[in-house]
Amino acid sequence: MELTDKINTSILDKVTEPIDIRGFSLEELSQLADELRQETVRIVSFTGGHLGASLGVVELTVALHHIFNTPDDRLIWDVGHQAYPHKILTGRRQRMSTLRQAGGLSGFTKRSESVYDPFGAGHSSTSISAALGMAVGRDLDGRNNHVIAVIGDGAMSAGMAFEAMNNAGPMDARLIVVLNDNDMSIAPPVGALSAYLSRLISSKSYRSIRHFAKEMSKKFPRGLEEAARKAEEYARGMVTGGTLFEELGFFYIGPIDGHNLNHLLPVMKNIRDDKEPGPILLHVVTRKGHGYKPAEEAEDKFHGVGKFDLVTGERVKSESTVPTYTKVFAKAFLQEADEDDRIIAVTAAMPAGTGLDKFAEKYPDRCFDVGIAEQHAVTFSAGLACEGFKPFVAIYSTFLQRGYDQVAHDVVLQNLPVRFILDRAGLVGNDGATHAGVYDLVYLCCLPGIVVMAPSDEAELMHMVATAAAIDDRPSALRYPRGEGVGVEMPARGEVLRIGKGRVIREGTAIAILSLGGRLQEALKAADELTAKGFPTTVADARFAKPFDEDLVRRLAREHEVLITIEEGASGGFSAHVMRFLATEGLLDNGLKFRPMTLPDRVIHHDKPEAQYAAAGLTAPHIVAMALTAHGREDEAAAPALA
Repeated sequence: MELTDKINTSILDKVTEPIDIRGFSLEELSQLADELRQETVRIVSFTGGHLGASLGVVELTVALHHIFNTPDDRLIWDVGHQAYPHKILTGRRQRMSTLRQAGGLSGFTKRSESVYDPFGAGHSSTSISAALGMAVGRDLDGRNNHVIAVIGDGAMSAGMAFEAMNNAGPMDARLIVVLNDNDMSIAPPVGALSAYLSRLISSKSYRSIRHFAKEMSKKFPRGLEEAARKAEEYARGMVTGGTLFEELGFFYIGPIDGHNLNHLLPVMKNIRDDKEPGPILLHVVTRKGHGYKPAEEAEDKFHGVGKFDLVTGERVKSESTVPTYTKVFAKAFLQEADEDDRIIAVTAAMPAGTGLDKFAEKYPDRCFDVGIAEQHAVTFSAGLACEGFKPFVAIYSTFLQRGYDQVAHDVVLQNLPVRFILDRAGLVGNDGATHAGVYDLVYLCCLPGIVVMAPSDEAELMHMVATAAAIDDRPSALRYPRGEGVGVEMPARGEVLRIGKGRVIREGTAIAILSLGGRLQEALKAADELTAKGFPTTVADARFAKPFDEDLVRRLAREHEVLITIEEGASGGFSAHVMRFLATEGLLDNGLKFRPMTLPDRVIHHDKPEAQYAAAGLTAPHIVAMALTAHGREDEAAAPALA
């Protein structure tokens, strides 16, 4: 793809790698930041991506690469969705047109992509733990490079970030954490005085005096020594607001204006040159979308954005009358909540992404966004269930992995009726492997007593939302894919389904395809072709992964020569449970040819979803080839090669 709409990038054009900006003057760095911001906006207007977060760290990115000796100094971006300016400055500018495209750059940091990405990301709140590990490894090797973790205030809400800080605080490992405060407004006003104090506190002279005072205080009785230490920390904390971080053992500096290079550069230089042991936290205040008015005025819409008009910021919308699964869930959930005031919504920093924003507008007292804290979200919901409420926990499939122990221990072991709503199940397109929801069927179906549902279309999703609302004696989970539905006729309202019962869509006699979830349309296409080849094919929609319809499986096994299961998940999920049932029931003893179709045992990288499923071997041609091969007709089984 060729990007157009050229802009003036006379300074940026001189930059191939960060070493090129180390000798830049303040004026040149300021112009570089302006050009870098314009270039980021221009690129994302063509490719789509995470724009707001990237625009918020432009000056910070310039300052970090100017002051620190990357890649020898390790720079770790938490989540990595804000790293587009970083990618442009680190030798990847010419490939930015491939961002989130097939075979192109990842939308997140990725170790295999560049030496400037020392740690891959995509999920939140991992940076401090990884950075501490690198800092300890550096010390064990006797090296003296810096390790810097840049973490947003939202990511700081996760327990893992505080676990890492709690571990780092008492250690002597030299670690720098940059807290990018762009949403929580936890900082006092940022201005010249704050910048001056930050420069003073980060300076070698202050740190030397502080070190001298600390050594002198050790001559005092223990009580006085501790009192002197706390007095100094609290005195600085009252001025800078960093008492919490000081209590965790970090030397706190800030807050400073993250868009002002006059403030950033001297403080970072002081931090770089300081030789005192122990961790440092630099608090910078930024604004998402900074410098691009449409993004500043609509932070939520420009967090993850599709293609848009560079001048107006208007998004380029594709014409479609088919609703997305997320919108269908939102509508169905509101209908259920309107009828039952015990229904509660819980999400972990994804109210818009999971469709709960509309619910929150209508029922603000019944909607809880707990921040990036999936473990807490699950157990919080378990507590609500204990009090007789009906919590729906709406979390992306890939993110529920972080709360798995709580699902198993706090919900399933106690048989509490918490309802897990797993958006983005299966492969998810340009967000790639970090956001793919491919493991939930495996990790949920092994848990005793839980109900696991997967709709084959948007109408089925409505029925399953109603079913989840009605399940009040055990845990349940509902997984559905990203993107648009298939265009079926929609009911006025969902109907409660019989638990564990599937449905037969089409009858045949030779081959049976049992589909779970969104591959049903591909199964029907495959059935058309197989029937035309002389193999009348039954197609069934499992609806439930657990408990699955044992009577239906028995019938399919007894009445057909070949039984194929297909699911949008990793091996070990639905098909594994069906296979165990077939084996223990003796249904494999009389020549039934059973073939499970799951995602392959490898990572599927970012691409369009249809291309990903083709690469995974889960399309109609692959189903046809599987069936023909099972029937001994390999000569006709011409499935496309897997990518």
